[in-house]
Amino acid sequence: MATEPSRAALRVRFAEARAGGLRPKDAAESLGLSEGAAIAAHVPGAGEDLPAAGLRAVRLRGPWIDLLRSLEDCGPLMALTRNASVVHEKTGVYQGLSAQGPVGLAVGEDIDLRIFFHHWACGFAVHEPAREGPAGPQPSLQFFDANGTAVHKIYPRGQTDAARWQQVAADFADTTSPPPRFVPAEAPVPPRPDDTIDVEAFGQAWAGMHDTHEFFGLLRQHGVERQQGLELMEGRFTQRVPAASVRTLLQAAATGGTPVMVFVGNPGCIQIHTGPVRRIEPMGPWLNVLDPGFNLHLREDHIAGAWVVEKPTDAGTVTSLEVFDSARRLIVQFFGARQPGQAEQPAWRALVAPLRQPA
Repeated sequence: MATEPSRAALRVRFAEARAGGLRPKDAAESLGLSEGAAIAAHVPGAGEDLPAAGLRAVRLRGPWIDLLRSLEDCGPLMALTRNASVVHEKTGVYQGLSAQGPVGLAVGEDIDLRIFFHHWACGFAVHEPAREGPAGPQPSLQFFDANGTAVHKIYPRGQTDAARWQQVAADFADTTSPPPRFVPAEAPVPPRPDDTIDVEAFGQAWAGMHDTHEFFGLLRQHGVERQQGLELMEGRFTQRVPAASVRTLLQAAATGGTPVMVFVGNPGCIQIHTGPVRRIEPMGPWLNVLDPGFNLHLREDHIAGAWVVEKPTDAGTVTSLEVFDSARRLIVQFFGARQPGQAEQPAWRALVAPLRQPA
């Protein structure tokens, strides 16, 4: 029986994969590891001395809400939240942090997060010596779920208070906990058969919504998977549109200067950009927004379903574009920029209208 490679061997192989141009997630997967497991292998064990030229990691302790609050004095930071298909990067100050039980919020001027701390299994302060190239490393705080999948990452920027950043990492360092043990992700539960759902009752409940935030509870109450709900309401509240609709929408928003909201998330965090998008750059399979303070990287070849969705609210109908991958996972949502309780802007509806037209 083959023996598992040592931590030292894993570190060497990970460094080789990184030197070959792979980003950390891809480098870890090339070794058959989760990203979290690859980072954990770089936490020095008792009496272990890691090479000075290599990646080093220090495990962090919570409470995570306290750690995030302590970042405000660091000044501008880059928040990164991703899933398997989309990366959302936003630069700003961590402000307006609050939590109620396991659910947290960051409602700063630029950093806008919905945080689900029960999915934050562990965190690390990571340092990898600088090297050339766009994927070059830098100091970061990285948080992972129980499967070793990244839920949120934080990077210093040029205007970051470096001393304060280092102090936060030191204040929340955890040198006593044992190495984290990651478990394989469970297979997704398939949707219930459509004929077991009371579609009429589901539609009536949808029509009776007062706020978009009721939608998740509505799905749970009726036992409906998200994309299944869109399929069941097709022609009434939803319309299937081409995968190219994402590019069409972003390019039209950039041309017209229409501000949008872009939601990208995973089970542990949802990150939101509100404002204009300007520079839309397709590069191979990636569709990119490359603006000062906001970057979005979307794998267009991962889009398996796109829907225009209407949700009733007390302020009128709210329209969104929801995008799914081949595993039926929601990977990104687009809304028109609006404040809670405000009506949807006509300019946003004008952007969405062409998506509904037959090709």
